[in-house]
Amino acid sequence: MKAIPQALLRDYTTFQLGGPCRLLMNCETPEELQKAVKSLSKDKTHFILIGSGSNLVISDNGLKAAVIRYVSTAPLIERDGNDVVVAASTILDDLVLYCVDESLEGLNYATGIPGTVGGAVVGNAGAWGKQVGDVLKSAVILDKKGNLKEVKNSYFGFQYRHSRLKETNDIISSVRFTLKAGDPVALAQKRAEILKIRAEKHPDLKTEPCAGSFFRNIEPTSKAGKRQAAGWFLEQAGAKDLRVGGAYIFKKHANIIIKGPRCTSKDVYDLHLKMIEIVKDKFSLQLNREVRFVGPFHSAETKKEEFW
Repeated sequence: MKAIPQALLRDYTTFQLGGPCRLLMNCETPEELQKAVKSLSKDKTHFILIGSGSNLVISDNGLKAAVIRYVSTAPLIERDGNDVVVAASTILDDLVLYCVDESLEGLNYATGIPGTVGGAVVGNAGAWGKQVGDVLKSAVILDKKGNLKEVKNSYFGFQYRHSRLKETNDIISSVRFTLKAGDPVALAQKRAEILKIRAEKHPDLKTEPCAGSFFRNIEPTSKAGKRQAAGWFLEQAGAKDLRVGGAYIFKKHANIIIKGPRCTSKDVYDLHLKMIEIVKDKFSLQLNREVRFVGPFHSAETKKEEFW
């Protein structure tokens, strides 16, 4: 475990934005995570937990809180029959690749989704009509004092892109997924197809930093309907022409904000408000964010601050 005072959080998010935090504690294993949580709790230091920072916009002003970053440099995975037990610090796509290599089916749809396993569970990440909550059997979680307990799937209250952990702020240490035996050739072929599709539709995070899809898809008006892509409504409303400072809309996908030259977190914040406004004006629909803003944000439009 490594502690870094006044770490610049722009170095730890895919958006590459954000000011300093009071203290950054890098943890890789469940043991390091519990030790860090107990240490900060004992010192009564307020902290938040992040994974690989793929779904966050952190304030330019930084955070007064400490940050625990729970990411492992190598996958921490064990197979138990058709179950896999994985540290929440493991990169989600590393887990998907492991399952393909082990001929296990049930997570292949998550191919290429950025972030850690823990972040995927908190946000019930998914694609192609499937989501993490479909195959999660149980998890080991910590409270803010570092106390451990094992919980079942029902504890999470999974909904579309949501779990109760967004309200409770419980910390996921490790996860058990129940999968099934699959055809290794078919799994590998499907993974290659998904990677190709993602490469065609999504930006390269190294050259076009972002946080992925910014808003949740629109809920259907009846049980018989399907969710409609937020990107379609944004494109129809003219979102691709929007720009605030260094923040602009990805040319291939109207639901993705890109960090351009001299972009600030506030630019992203103000641009996302404009996206909400034009969709509401044209379709009378309220967009709901997938991405989380962390820290103080002040907007000329709202005249207020927002916090995670």
